[in-house]
Amino acid sequence: MKIVVLDGYGSNPGDLSWEPLGQLGELVVYPRTAPDDVLERMSDAEMVLTNKVVMSADLLSQCKKLKYIGVLATGYNIIDTEYAKKQGIIVTNIPAYSTDSVAQMTFAHILNITNRVEHYADKNRQGAWSRNPDFCYWDTPLNELAGKTMGIVGLGNIGAKVARIALDFGMDVFAFTSKNAADLPAGVQKTTIDGLFAVSDVLSLHCPLTATTRELVNKESIKKMKHGVILINTGRGPLVNESDVAVALESGQIGAYGADVMCTEPPAADNPLFRQPHAFITPHVAWATYEARVRLMDIAVNNAKAFLNGAPVNVVNK
Repeated sequence: MKIVVLDGYGSNPGDLSWEPLGQLGELVVYPRTAPDDVLERMSDAEMVLTNKVVMSADLLSQCKKLKYIGVLATGYNIIDTEYAKKQGIIVTNIPAYSTDSVAQMTFAHILNITNRVEHYADKNRQGAWSRNPDFCYWDTPLNELAGKTMGIVGLGNIGAKVARIALDFGMDVFAFTSKNAADLPAGVQKTTIDGLFAVSDVLSLHCPLTATTRELVNKESIKKMKHGVILINTGRGPLVNESDVAVALESGQIGAYGADVMCTEPPAADNPLFRQPHAFITPHVAWATYEARVRLMDIAVNNAKAFLNGAPVNVVNK
């Protein structure tokens, strides 16, 4: 059984072991794979694991030995799953491994915006506090979360965790979700998407990227939001129109944008968001805590074992 990992560095830059996977067959791990090298590297593999390498129907049709694709992430839109199903190729993903980490990053962005910890730490390294005539100073707005309204788009594992944290901060929590109102966590109120836009002081995106959610945040929907809303995106970059968000930041309609994802990754250096002082962008690392990656690797190995045992789990193309 030949097992190939096409882009192992993103999930495991060297602080974790591939040995448990290597015990299942002949393992080859590539840190990264350029598009021109994908076919050559997986053409004779029976099992392939990847995080972000795109696998089209044309590519899969040329991999005659391939029986299993393990996506090293929750999202699997990089794979033509329907074609894989037709070819009898099992595709699995890794659900719910990063819930706590992504929720943590969501609030890291929110708290950075409301309290600006890094801003003050940097200024104080430059002597700002030492030169100040008073015992304290502040040169940014400082705001409590208690009493504010948190709006959440999507109430899956991560959205629900964010809701619980927001409630602990004393926030009023509303959600736009497909779940029935009676099934929502205590304290969370269901509303329409326009209702959510209208009431949210903080709006956090946690829904899947679909045809209906692509560019959910755009110049028209932004008009429906509170002036100065804090927008957080730790979901998928294309949930927002980045140019429209940049314009809204310029005008102040959006007070701040905290994002861990972008429409193109890596992003272009001239992306308009990078010119906005109230856009705070982290490089898609919400999922990448050590603890979350340990869970990811454990689940990846268990997925592979289950497939080899004839009882695959976490299959996304049944």
